[in-house]
Amino acid sequence: MHDTDGTQSRRFGLPTATALVMGNIIGGGIFLLPASVAPFGTVSLLAFGVLTVGAIALALVFGRLAERDPRTGGPYVYAREAFGDFAGFMSAWSYWTMTWVSNAALAVAGVGYFHVVTGGSPSTGSDLTIALLMVWLPALANLAGTRWVGAVQLVSTVLKFVPLLFVAVVGLFFFDPSKLGSFTEGGGSWTGGLSASAAILLYSYVGVESAAMSAGEVRDPERNVGRASVLGTIGAAVVYLLGTLSVFGTVAHDKLVKSTAPFSDAVDVMFGGTWGGTLIACCAVISIVGALNGWTLMSAQAPYAAAKDGLFPAVFGKKRRGVPTAGVLAATICASVLTVINYTSGSGGVFEILVLVTTFSATVPYLLATAAQVYFLLKGQREKVRPARLTRDLVLALGAFGFSFWLVAGAGYAAVYQGTLFLFAGIIVYVWMAARRPAGDNGRQAAGQEAAEAAAEAAEEPAAAAEALTR
Repeated sequence: MHDTDGTQSRRFGLPTATALVMGNIIGGGIFLLPASVAPFGTVSLLAFGVLTVGAIALALVFGRLAERDPRTGGPYVYAREAFGDFAGFMSAWSYWTMTWVSNAALAVAGVGYFHVVTGGSPSTGSDLTIALLMVWLPALANLAGTRWVGAVQLVSTVLKFVPLLFVAVVGLFFFDPSKLGSFTEGGGSWTGGLSASAAILLYSYVGVESAAMSAGEVRDPERNVGRASVLGTIGAAVVYLLGTLSVFGTVAHDKLVKSTAPFSDAVDVMFGGTWGGTLIACCAVISIVGALNGWTLMSAQAPYAAAKDGLFPAVFGKKRRGVPTAGVLAATICASVLTVINYTSGSGGVFEILVLVTTFSATVPYLLATAAQVYFLLKGQREKVRPARLTRDLVLALGAFGFSFWLVAGAGYAAVYQGTLFLFAGIIVYVWMAARRPAGDNGRQAAGQEAAEAAAEAAEEPAAAAEALTR
């Protein structure tokens, strides 16, 4: 049974769902990654490889979970089904706060790249205006419906993926091993360098859950969510690994360590001149706008699923044109307020604390979702697990859980401390919503809503309804 609001909306096919995953994974951070890990040596490439394996395991687990329960909400749905309302709410609350704070951070990061493209001079007024436009334009695309969300996501992903892949592949023809530097820099052990570089790279794959989170908007989610999650993760990994390797091999190591625009420096080495900076800045703006488009949709999905179960205000559980409009507006307003605070408070303290919170809160839904898969497998619920692949799924689930736990540990003490406080602040919201819910209502209202929505979907899509009745 899939989510629908009874209005005409276009579901995401496999290409659009893959673009959603890839676009959300590849934001603005990729353009600084090679310089960020260069001080640790080429051992950072090994760290990237290890993280890629963990991310693919996580993608496969989300695919398995979506086969059982292809509803919008992904990690929230799995956590609630396995561990109850409170765990589900904590997953939704954590994910929701992460998305709108991340959107504010992305918009602020995009302002600098925008000035490089246009040649404009920074000022508080102009920077704030540009940042707010970056927040609201993707929100308007979301409010226009899933058709526009999918179109913007597909186009922006292609426009940023192709130039980055071009630089990554062409860079191999200019590859000079003498520029790589040593395997480990600074005289430390390779294991220390591996751990240190991995701590920086850990969050490179946040967004792998995007297709699962929007499963209700994906066509044939039982098949396509898993495929999109894996294909999107692999596509992002190709860009990450080849891009970093090419930059390592084209820009001298001593210069790369101090670089503020490593991809631009690589383009300048390959083709000469200084136009590389403008090209890469343009790619960065497109990348950030595309990521904002995808994350704006993500910001509404967890509250939507929780609202259907009475754990978020009911207004979050309504859709128009396939999009939870209240969730989009609430997250966009929160991101806008945070953006204004960043530019007008005279201190980045509040902004930095909230960004630190997202470093931790991004990991909570992963940990709960992978734990849910382990729970289902060990519980032996045969209707939820295919016996023939029990061992394989259990290995994948444990690997993904270990990767998620590594993400939590890699967040650092300050992030875990601040993030836990903010997570616990949501308890009062849960108490309020749980107290207001009618006694004995543990999802019956949601089930009734879904039944009504299924009837509306049957009226729109007779073939899909017939397929659902034969399952």
